[in-house]
Amino acid sequence: MKLITGMMFAAMLFATEQGVAVLAQAQQAAGCYAAMAPLNEYLMADRDAEIALAKSAAPPELAKDATVVVLKKDGYATAVEGKNGFTCIVERSWMSPTDSEQFWNPKMRGPICYNAAAVRSILPYTLERTKLVLSGLTKTEMITKVKAEVAEGKLLKPEAGAMSFMLSKDGYLGDGVGHWHPHLMFHVPSTEAASWGANLEGSPVVLDSDHAQGPEPETIFMVPVGHWSDGSAAESHPH
Repeated sequence: MKLITGMMFAAMLFATEQGVAVLAQAQQAAGCYAAMAPLNEYLMADRDAEIALAKSAAPPELAKDATVVVLKKDGYATAVEGKNGFTCIVERSWMSPTDSEQFWNPKMRGPICYNAAAVRSILPYTLERTKLVLSGLTKTEMITKVKAEVAEGKLLKPEAGAMSFMLSKDGYLGDGVGHWHPHLMFHVPSTEAASWGANLEGSPVVLDSDHAQGPEPETIFMVPVGHWSDGSAAESHPH
């Protein structure tokens, strides 16, 4: 009997849906996310759990009156109507930097709560990427489409004062990262780190350089803080 080579075995796997699922599971176990996983892996079956996770991004006094949107099979939809101008959401992996190995990681959950300026100018980035991904576009096609929409003025530069909270202790921002550190994010039109004194020794401001090459016209500056939204103390300032 002839030995089955690795390539032959892979071909046999790809020949069936079950084989594809097995291969995808193996890739994920190895930390590889070469393609989008089945949609259900990105969804949260418990709507109330997703609402709670989204609200955990911000201080409770703010989150209680915020709008909350949740992810459904056809995109994000409003689950709670707020009254303070903030919107809380759990972002998925396709909001990662476009060159990130975690871009299709179905385990990622990024609770974030945007202020009114960010709701108007930054939240549309998330909604648009999500719409394009759920329509079946590849990552490359999504990037091309987003760049075109920026050029056409359909996606705008960050509005003055746009900021967001990421204070959730229960988020999962990627393999090896976990919930990282509670922090504030400031969204500004594309600029250099020096303009905010970011990434300098002793400076509390961190440039999110991973997003700097993204198709959207923004720079994100992060400022770690000392407590999670539940009031518990965080670890020391991350480097």
